[in-house]
Amino acid sequence: MKRISKPVVLLRHALIVCTIIVSTIGGVGSGVAADKHPKATLVYEHALPNVPRKSIKAVLVEYGPGDASSAHTHPKSAFIYATVLEGAIRTSVNNGPVVIYRAGQNFSETPGDRHTVDENASKTEPAKLLAVFVVDTDEKELLTALEK
Repeated sequence: MKRISKPVVLLRHALIVCTIIVSTIGGVGSGVAADKHPKATLVYEHALPNVPRKSIKAVLVEYGPGDASSAHTHPKSAFIYATVLEGAIRTSVNNGPVVIYRAGQNFSETPGDRHTVDENASKTEPAKLLAVFVVDTDEKELLTALEK
């Protein structure tokens, strides 16, 4: 039997905790698109006890119908694992192909990636995404818009 490393086990446990947290607040603000930008809420943050100066930070991203983020990047220290919780998200990383991820599907972004497309795939239904960051603990800004 293949042995799973302790950091992978901790990440799995953190994802389970994040999913429980998100499920308890899931209906809040869903489907409201006042300014056509997704709402991002930090829902979990915890220092990794076995990886000095690193933390897990989970962000719930709620997209109203037609919501889209401008092109952006994340901290250079960030590895991101994202899971679509509801609806469908259209995304492209590093000007690669545009991909649509549906509820239950996931993708990752590595340090330095440029998120060039990030939008709700539907103009009529909301969507939700949970983005889990493994990032430097002192990092406060998790998204920086790319200059046009």
